[in-house]
Amino acid sequence: MSTDTNNFSATPREIFHLHATHPERDKEFRATAVSSEFLKASQKNFRVQCSQCQLALEKPLKCAKCKGVWYCSKECQKKHWPIHKPRCHEVERSSGTFKFIRMFILNPILMELLKIGVIIDCGLLDNPRIGFDKPFGVRVDIAIEPSNILDFVGLYLGSKSPGEKLQGMVQINAMTPWELTSERVDKWHRARAWHDAEGFANDPVGLVDFVDANCTMEFGNATTAEVHFLPIVLDMARARKPFLGVSAVTGAEIRKPMSAMTCLETLNMHIRADKDNQLHLRTDMTDQDKEIICAAGRNEDTYLARLVNEKIQREHLYAALAKRHI
Repeated sequence: MSTDTNNFSATPREIFHLHATHPERDKEFRATAVSSEFLKASQKNFRVQCSQCQLALEKPLKCAKCKGVWYCSKECQKKHWPIHKPRCHEVERSSGTFKFIRMFILNPILMELLKIGVIIDCGLLDNPRIGFDKPFGVRVDIAIEPSNILDFVGLYLGSKSPGEKLQGMVQINAMTPWELTSERVDKWHRARAWHDAEGFANDPVGLVDFVDANCTMEFGNATTAEVHFLPIVLDMARARKPFLGVSAVTGAEIRKPMSAMTCLETLNMHIRADKDNQLHLRTDMTDQDKEIICAAGRNEDTYLARLVNEKIQREHLYAALAKRHI
């Protein structure tokens, strides 16, 4: 694929993106991935809370505009509006992104990789207070990206029309430790107290805010999840065994040191390998989804565009596009 890259250089350059799938990828995915039946059955154990009073909800009322917060009543919705208003943005997807966040959280493989990344990034192994008497939280930015990498390249380079129908999939674009608000500190203390009462006083507990793509650095519709770090996951982070893979092009073994970023890359590739939507993390892309990638290709200095370009720089799949910035 070639294109004029005048957004980055006065001299046009050709960009060639070589894409190959290892012949054993599908077989390996089926052998290791969580089954669709398990994920569907697990949904009954997933509950959301009222964003105002924290009541656990059986039949929540959803914000009609952003579809990213829930309430037990109209009264709680009105009380919460001054807090929610700056974060409330209209979204094209009728269900918002909650159903994808739910399926991600219910997936033990994806959550294990995310937890290991959090342990490394937040220094849980270095500071024994974190997660016990020191609250902590992580912001995870999610987006919908084309499931076909060549469609991603087409949007990014401007050779594919944003109006074209494209299949998308959930991806993690960034993971960032961040300071908890007073509201979330209170939520963390409640989570800590619950885990202590359930016999997990020796395990760290944190919060993860899954933030959808209709956001800025400061504001976004977040789904907050309590995260319990079992000893086995802490041991895996402590061992730092490298991720192993095989190049689909050369057949050579690939060894990547375990880090927060390679954990994200590995879980993103796991989702990408799910061509039959076994994980329930695929959906049609909206124009909003596509525009984020187009804006990154134009090198626009917006928060979401920067996240896409940072992902391109750190993940091997996008190596040809990463050279475009050099």
